[in-house]
Amino acid sequence: MLRRHALVEIVLAVALSPLAAYAQLEAPPVTRSTTAALKTNQPASPTPETTPQAPPQIVVTAPPAQPAPWSWHDKVLWGAEIILVFLGYAGVYLALKTLKNIQRQTEFGVSAAQAALQCANASLESSQAIVDSGRPWIVITVEPFLSVDHGFKVMATNRGRTPARILAKADCVKIAKDDTELPSTPDYDSGKSATPFEPIILLPGETAGIRPFRRSDVRSYCSSDEQVKKLERWEEKLFVYGKVIYRDLISPMDQPDHETDWCCWYVYGDKDALVLAGPPEYNKHS
Repeated sequence: MLRRHALVEIVLAVALSPLAAYAQLEAPPVTRSTTAALKTNQPASPTPETTPQAPPQIVVTAPPAQPAPWSWHDKVLWGAEIILVFLGYAGVYLALKTLKNIQRQTEFGVSAAQAALQCANASLESSQAIVDSGRPWIVITVEPFLSVDHGFKVMATNRGRTPARILAKADCVKIAKDDTELPSTPDYDSGKSATPFEPIILLPGETAGIRPFRRSDVRSYCSSDEQVKKLERWEEKLFVYGKVIYRDLISPMDQPDHETDWCCWYVYGDKDALVLAGPPEYNKHS
């Protein structure tokens, strides 16, 4: 019996415990102010224990934005940009390759032009050599007079292959210690003849006299007898020099004239002589 009585009390306690808890939650807590209010029939003043709490703030986080779906226009634009990038790369590559080809062709063209210029110069020199071999060449020689003692004549001979026309000539006489004291450039102004020179045509191999000189002419170029004695002792020398201007009869009229310069030394002695001498500027051909 005792056991049954105890079991009934436990069951009743368990059944009544939720009701007591609910009553505690619903009923406000009894404080001193509440008790005083109940005694005086006045509303209870709020206490810190009964101050209502502010509701908690709820922060709503927006979901991340979803990417907009690609339209067919965007897809076509993206494909076009990719194609343009590849086309641009291909264009740059082709341009660089073309520039390299142009550079190689330019270098080859320069080399070819230089080779052509060298060939042209060689051909020109060869042609000039052929022309020079066929043009007239006036050569100066000295021959003695057969009928006059101590007399000589300067001769112009055409040693070329075509006729020559002698247009002008000039000669001078100068006394100096040696050929180093002659003027660096021949001066022919004082030796020009007052009478005009008649042109002479010389065929290949023909010869013409252009300047005679005798011992009797020496005195006229000396200033005194003492100078004549210096010539006899070779302390001074007497030079006869001149030039001959001629042209080729078969060459065009616009071609320049040719010129032959000559210089001779009159050797005074028991047996006089007139020999070719003088510096290179006095013995040249053009």
